[in-house]
Amino acid sequence: MNPSPTLSATEITSDRLRLRKAHDTDREGFIELQTDPQIRLYLGGPRLRSAVERYLDAIGTTSVTNSPGTFVIADKMTDRLFGTLMIDRRSAGLPGHVTEEGGELELTYLLRREAWGAGPAFEAATAALRAAADELPDQPVLVVTQTTNERSLKLATRLGFQRMSTFEAHDAEQTLAATNLHSFKG
Repeated sequence: MNPSPTLSATEITSDRLRLRKAHDTDREGFIELQTDPQIRLYLGGPRLRSAVERYLDAIGTTSVTNSPGTFVIADKMTDRLFGTLMIDRRSAGLPGHVTEEGGELELTYLLRREAWGAGPAFEAATAALRAAADELPDQPVLVVTQTTNERSLKLATRLGFQRMSTFEAHDAEQTLAATNLHSFKG
């Protein structure tokens, strides 16, 4: 598998959402995503606000989404940041793969609490995976999350991901789920 190609789209729209690159006005939303204890419950806990602010000052808020396949999930009408979504390659050096060589596509997302349970994660993930399926050859796509993160696992299942295995990382059991990219094709 060629580990380099990933989603090249810079904007994707759905009925209610726009997946876009970051704006300077997204700063407070990014800070909330990194400092809220409930949002970061399964991600090693909240980061210090001062550290997040220093990071954003150093790189610039708009640089957060510079990598291909990295998006702000925004409300289509208000442009308010709901969260972030990324389709990128899972490093072969990390545990959790379905191919020997690793480097599979991996879907990750993070939402502000106000968006939980309202459907933006499903809608954003579906739109991004459809865009990737239209652009890239068929291949595995992974979701990795703590096994105790039932909400994320339910979303992965709803998206069509199948649980493949579990492994230990970051002092917690992780679940690896996978699907084929072209299951999202038009």
